[in-house]
Amino acid sequence: MSTQGLDAAETAAWVRLAALVELLPAVLDSQLRRDAGLTHFEYLVLGMLADTPERVLRMSALAARTNATLPRLSHVVTRLEARGLLMRRPCPEDGRASNVVLTDAGHEAFRDATPRHEATVRRYVFDVLDRDQVADVAEIAERILRTIDPDGTMTALCRLPVPERTA
Repeated sequence: MSTQGLDAAETAAWVRLAALVELLPAVLDSQLRRDAGLTHFEYLVLGMLADTPERVLRMSALAARTNATLPRLSHVVTRLEARGLLMRRPCPEDGRASNVVLTDAGHEAFRDATPRHEATVRRYVFDVLDRDQVADVAEIAERILRTIDPDGTMTALCRLPVPERTA
């Protein structure tokens, strides 16, 4: 591990990456709030449940997949439960744990929000990149994720193949 400071190229790259990490979530959150009445995190919670068998996850597994603390997730689940999008049920394997179930209304809300959300992602991310740059972004993100999420706790569901380059 290096203990030296960042050089000029690393500083330039880091400042841009840090700005991206700060600005993009706000753009995505704004679109989802306006078009679907969901925060970006609520959309992520619904999506994680939509991608699982029977649309059910133990609360602790959902927290790991969304990189949330249990108190934060519990607050969001309570809010989504009040809107009829989720239900909490006792875990049959462990009476001390709770499962979170995506309701039909929650699944529909996720499905309805997805096209506009994907259009926003396309507009702000992919429309400004060529196919080789998309592959570069995927590869760069994969390398960084291997260091910050080595066990794949949060990124297990995004282990799709890296896009191929055009040439």
